[in-house]
Amino acid sequence: MAVRIKKGDTVVVLAGKDKGKRGQVTEVLTKLDKVIVEGINSVITHKKQTKDSAGGRVPKNSPVHVSNVALLDPKNDVATRVGFIVKDGKKVRVAKNSGEVIDG
Repeated sequence: MAVRIKKGDTVVVLAGKDKGKRGQVTEVLTKLDKVIVEGINSVITHKKQTKDSAGGRVPKNSPVHVSNVALLDPKNDVATRVGFIVKDGKKVRVAKNSGEVIDG
């Protein structure tokens, strides 16, 4: 299946506790169909103290399912679906909302 959301894309959250928030994708987990978005779905993990580092509560971004995020249209700055077209013999992503080429 083609990758519709890639690392570095700006996305908007469609469902969950962070609905409506925007952020940049920092990691894509293709086998789990999840993405990690900067500042979204933040949880606290507890780190044990060691000789080298202090322990405590550490904030961490948890993965969000790819169906719960949508790419931001580069032209209109609204959520959009992603399509594909072949341009100059190369497959490129296209915003369905405006028809704008995303990468290419």
